[in-house]
Amino acid sequence: MREGAQLTQPETARRYEVFHTDCPARDMVDHVTSRWGIWVLISLRSNDLRFYELRDSIQGVSEKMLAQTLRALVRDGLVWRKVEPTTPPQVTYGLTEFGRDVSEPLTDLFDRITRRLTQSGVRRG
Repeated sequence: MREGAQLTQPETARRYEVFHTDCPARDMVDHVTSRWGIWVLISLRSNDLRFYELRDSIQGVSEKMLAQTLRALVRDGLVWRKVEPTTPPQVTYGLTEFGRDVSEPLTDLFDRITRRLTQSGVRRG
């Protein structure tokens, strides 16, 4: 590997300089790894959820932050949003195929961490 080489997609695909500040993948990585992005993706792995169900499943997230996080993940193509024309509107969220692909290693990471904590007897608080 040459000095200063950047991680890139295969040469046949569009080349992204992931360490460059203008790389479009950086924004998506920021959204996925944000404080709430990870938890939204993990929460949606098992079921499609309505907004209030997501809010209730992710303790500590405000409605404002959840809405901002969901907007970013929908814009990135990781999450889909379906609005039912009822009063009030019922909004359901789920993972796109791309979202499932991206969330799989996040779920694996979370599982590895919780297994390690359980094995080592580490307690929070």
